[in-house]
Amino acid sequence: MIYSLDKLNELADGDDEFIHSVVSVFLDEVPEDLSLLEIAINQKNYPSIYQLAHKIKPNVDLLGMEQTRAAALEIENLGKQGNTGAQIDVIFPTLKKDISQVVAELKKDFNL
Repeated sequence: MIYSLDKLNELADGDDEFIHSVVSVFLDEVPEDLSLLEIAINQKNYPSIYQLAHKIKPNVDLLGMEQTRAAALEIENLGKQGNTGAQIDVIFPTLKKDISQVVAELKKDFNL
């Protein structure tokens, strides 16, 4: 398991409905944002790369995905710099794999 509900449980303070809501929002938004990020990377659209990585970062952070958060932060910074893209191309597959794995795990764990 590459996610943890520790931060979310702390924020929720026992409110299971809140946790379920955050997980549902994650499942609705993050895969779509990830797809848009992949398109932006392929198009070398650095402002969009920055914005989408910035948007993904707090979502993965809430689920305790530290490695994934670090990858999103690095892509965000590279997008902000208007990087040539070679570094982003190395980092993105890990981000995509981690998020895809967590999406599958969350769907299974929360029966969604």
